[in-house]
Parts: sequence; C-alpha cells; structure tokens
Amino acid sequence: MTDAHTHLTPTPLTRTRLAHTAELDAHTRAAAKALLQDAFAGDMSEEDWDHALGGMHALVWEGAELIGHASVVQRRMLHAGRSLRCGYVEGVGVRADRRRRGHGAAMMTALEQVIHNAYDLGALSASADAVPFYTARGWQLWQGPSAVLSPTGLQHTKDEDGAIYVLQGNTPLNLKDQLACDWRDGDVW
Repeated sequence: MTDAHTHLTPTPLTRTRLAHTAELDAHTRAAAKALLQDAFAGDMSEEDWDHALGGMHALVWEGAELIGHASVVQRRMLHAGRSLRCGYVEGVGVRADRRRRGHGAAMMTALEQVIHNAYDLGALSASADAVPFYTARGWQLWQGPSAVLSPTGLQHTKDEDGAIYVLQGNTPLNLKDQLACDWRDGDVW
C-alpha cells in the first residue's frame, strides 16, 4: 500500500488516504468493516459492506488505527433518457469518539474530487441526521421520484424518495424528474 494519494486533515496526528479496494490489504478491509459495524450500531449487512467495495476508499488513520471510512463506487443511473456514470457514496463512518473533528469532511473532500473528475454525477442515500452535513457541502436533495431498474423492469422506490442526494457535475440534471439506479442485492439505494 502506498501513500501516493494522501490528503491532510485538521488533526496533525491523523492522515487521510485515498486507495482503491484492490490496494487494501486484508487487515485494512477487516478494520474498515469493523469500524462501520460500530458506526452503524450493528446495522450493516454483508450486502451493505459489499456495496462499499470495488471503488475508491477514503480512510482516516490516527497512527496505525483506522478511525474513518468512506467509499465511492461506480453505478449507472438513468435520467432523462440517458445512462449516466455515477459515483455512489457508501459506507461513511467515523469512530464515535473521533466525530466532529473534520474527519468526515476530509473523507468527503477526497471522494468529491474523484466524483468530479471521473463521473457524470455523485449520489448517496442520506440518513436524516447526515442531511445537514451533505447539504453544507453542496449536495442537493433529489426532488423527483426514485426508481430502480430491477430484473422485472423499472420499479418506483417510494421509500427512498426524499433521502437521495446528488452532487452535480457537468451533466445537466432536472432534480424534479425521475432518477433510476441500477439493480443490486440488498438495499438498492
């Protein structure tokens, strides 16, 4: 593992590292999974963990200890008759005793740079508690209906309406139109 993509964080004893899943050794993957289990109070399924893999990870280290994780993975979104390449944010969590110190912002800054440089848009599904954090960073509420392109066709995901946020890039978006994601096991958004 190299530190070629290191970013500074507000605390001198911490560092934020950006790495692809393929660059993470077994110890780092296990530490990230355990961190997210704790951050989500055990409410993180194997499918949720799987959704966070296969893309870029922003990892906050305090010495040799992992205290923060977030990732962005590629997904396809359908919008206004187009298939868009989307950087979808997954598995954002900071250890409880290290929250509110800028670590989440450092991770998101790294991931937002990836989104702006590699994708048509960014998207995520936000909990009510996280909404102020994302909106302060420029993420916008998707106001239109959400859907998934399932094995049986396009299905409205009504329960997700009002919880999806996007980060616009150069591709024009109508936030009041339908946004459909690609299919995956578990939570589709």
